[in-house]
Amino acid sequence: VQLQASGGGVAQPGGSLKLSCTASGSIFSTDTVGWSRQAPGSQRELVATITGGFTTIYADAVKGRFTISRDNAKKMVYLQMTNLKPEDTAVYLCNLRSPGTPKYFWGQGTQVTVSS
Repeated sequence: VQLQASGGGVAQPGGSLKLSCTASGSIFSTDTVGWSRQAPGSQRELVATITGGFTTIYADAVKGRFTISRDNAKKMVYLQMTNLKPEDTAVYLCNLRSPGTPKYFWGQGTQVTVSS
């Protein structure tokens, strides 16, 4: 399984960015996919996940501001980020887990910087 993330960049506080992640080598439609982030000096933290049944989970820090979605035909997962805050600055990594397995696959990450 390979995951390729894109869409990071620099945004001002209050701005928006949309991240995309393309998966290959998996069935995808039944997989749980999601985004985590890691800021310098901090542990990796879950941002959002979406199951094959389209159930979503969000970290409290991003609820109401970020939206995760998926396109099974394209094998892609998206993270729409709005009302960005400086504390959202981190490397964002997409991940995938197939049902019935504990193993996660990770993409290479894309940098998001929120600064005025």
